[in-house]
Amino acid sequence: MIRRYVRAEREFIIRRCLPVIISLFGAFMMAPQSWAQVTLGPVTLGAGVQTSFVNTTPTLGSTTDQFEVDHARIYISGPVTNNISFTFNTDYDSVTNKVGIMDAIAQFAYSPEFNIWAGRFLPPGDRSNLYGPFYSNNWRVYTDGIQDGYPGVFQGRDDGMAYWGQFAKKISFSAGAFDGGTADGNHDVIGAARVQIDFWDPETGYYQNGTYYGEKNVLALGGASQVQDGHTASTVDFLMERKVLTGGAFTIESEFSDYNRLGGYGGYNGTYAKSVGAYILSSFLFPKVVGPGKFELLGKYAKADFTHSPNPSYDQKTTEVDFDYIIKQFKARVMTFFEDTRFNRQLPGDPNFWQAGLGIQLQM
Repeated sequence: MIRRYVRAEREFIIRRCLPVIISLFGAFMMAPQSWAQVTLGPVTLGAGVQTSFVNTTPTLGSTTDQFEVDHARIYISGPVTNNISFTFNTDYDSVTNKVGIMDAIAQFAYSPEFNIWAGRFLPPGDRSNLYGPFYSNNWRVYTDGIQDGYPGVFQGRDDGMAYWGQFAKKISFSAGAFDGGTADGNHDVIGAARVQIDFWDPETGYYQNGTYYGEKNVLALGGASQVQDGHTASTVDFLMERKVLTGGAFTIESEFSDYNRLGGYGGYNGTYAKSVGAYILSSFLFPKVVGPGKFELLGKYAKADFTHSPNPSYDQKTTEVDFDYIIKQFKARVMTFFEDTRFNRQLPGDPNFWQAGLGIQLQM
């Protein structure tokens, strides 16, 4: 079992957190006075839903059919001053059947090179963590033992504070400190950082996409790491997307993950302290418009190895094929999917299985 550490000594916690707090507060205080110039703008209200029908067929047991509301979200954001804004987003969790606070962010933006966020949001991590299920290229995201394995309190988020900036529109850097107690029960602070280089068209903003549906030519390489109490979680991710003819796109996405007693196992199998894995995804968006949208064909293969447990080590292989109808990019899309999950060692409660179904996503 993974050890949980609880440090109650206030002096210890203050010594660990004080340098980060002083640095971020000092940077904020040194910002120019133009931040205080108030120009209120309209509040933006949005919503999103993902719903699906899934057929699950295990090698052992009975086939099941299920209609699911995977996610239902409300988005609220707006400016406080010229350089200060606020974001508040909620999400319905189909596992607990409850609505929770997903994002609650105080955002201070002075320039593309200088941004401070505080509250609850996605810490620096892998690309798939930063695009979430609504901006991923495939439907069955976060089921392969690799993607978005970093610890979090809700939908990959955690409570904390971070700096992020973009330089020359080609290099992005983010770093911050986050609450360990809410994320994994260990009250030591989680440090997180990410670096990304865009070799072709730049990607702007903190959050990202799994595809741009042919709007950009993207060649990006990113690396991220989180550390807590000597335990680490690290990933390297890659995205290449190239425009094809007029309106088409060819995309390759890949990632390598190494969760070493931090994250990974918690989201996929909590009895294993370490996991290492990789996946590759490729898709082709056909340029021809058929009705209101375009068709896309996607394939993905992933392998993750789970080790360091009283139980025997094992690996998981995941193969996914999607055939999608993209009506309005991430605002309206219909996705059919097939996913086959196999283990080299059959564990109790973990038979091989495959799933097939239909997913619908709408956002406004």
